Amino acid sequence: MRVGFDARALVSPAAGVRRYARELFGAMATLDGVEVLAAGASPGADLPAGVSGKAASASLPTNLGWMVSGLPRAARAAGLDVFHAPSYTAPFGGPRPLVLTIHDISYERHPEWYPYRRDPVRRAFYRWSAGTADRIITDSEFSKQEIAAGYGLDPDRIAVVPLAAGPAFTPADAGRANASPYLLHVGDLHPRRNLAVAVRALKRVRARRPDLRGLRLVLAGVDRGAGAALIGNSSPQDARMIELAGNVSEDALLQLYRGAHGLVYPSLYEGFGLPLLEAMACGTPVIASMASSIPEVTGDAAVLLDPNDDAGWAEAIESLSDPAVAEHRRAMGLRRAAEFTWRRAAEATVDVYRLALGEQR
Repeated sequence: MRVGFDARALVSPAAGVRRYARELFGAMATLDGVEVLAAGASPGADLPAGVSGKAASASLPTNLGWMVSGLPRAARAAGLDVFHAPSYTAPFGGPRPLVLTIHDISYERHPEWYPYRRDPVRRAFYRWSAGTADRIITDSEFSKQEIAAGYGLDPDRIAVVPLAAGPAFTPADAGRANASPYLLHVGDLHPRRNLAVAVRALKRVRARRPDLRGLRLVLAGVDRGAGAALIGNSSPQDARMIELAGNVSEDALLQLYRGAHGLVYPSLYEGFGLPLLEAMACGTPVIASMASSIPEVTGDAAVLLDPNDDAGWAEAIESLSDPAVAEHRRAMGLRRAAEFTWRRAAEATVDVYRLALGEQR
């Protein structure tokens, strides 16, 4: 089977999309009988091992020009059996069958969270892409139901293929201590991430636990406005306990996970929540919201809370200072993360391709 995908996903400004494309197609290239090609990859592009590239140019140097001319031309010239669009949008007039990944539709269900995605043309393009795809892949059962309801699609056209932590995400060496303890949140800083709850909970902990007064909150991810708002709405004293780390490299992210007191994830809406698995794979205890897809991902390995229960979040954060509690959560998280692998994701994705191919014949 000759599979092609949009090479732009490998350099997407969205870190989650980049990681998805690199890990999924890299794992897929190791499967017997599957050849993977990155359509539109520039010469010398950094491709996953085993993935080959097919260069192309667009008639117009824009995203629309790429989707209308460059990508369809590269995909057709490659002689593909199936084309996979890994990030929300599908090419016009590309080869069939077409499989599309939609990670979530939070922008459709809660547009108030996305002022930079209010362009009606963009949203119409997302909807058209979902409607034109032969098969859709998403990351969770929650997202499957949201996509079906939000776009009016048959749920049977939508397959759930869970993500995984990459092989680099492993625990730190035993006995490694962190001299400057911190809680960690990973992901772009959106209003839906509900980070004010984490700040208020941390403030409670620092006020009643002298031994935890040095505990900070490190936010790793692109600030979509929520980070600056969080700082601006905090007192000078509270603002000093918040660190905006920005969009960090994978190596830096790995060290942040390994050194964290715990990952806090009070999100109101997630299509999956890959940082949950990455933290668990690094042996970092996880405290998370019980909203949306999160319980699907964590199972009982995380402390799951009402996303607006400040007192509950404070108690959960405090509990991690007990070595026995932290070790229990660490062990449960490691076991849970091991249940998800990119090879399994690749195999399940190829099964979707086979379904789409069977329908074309």
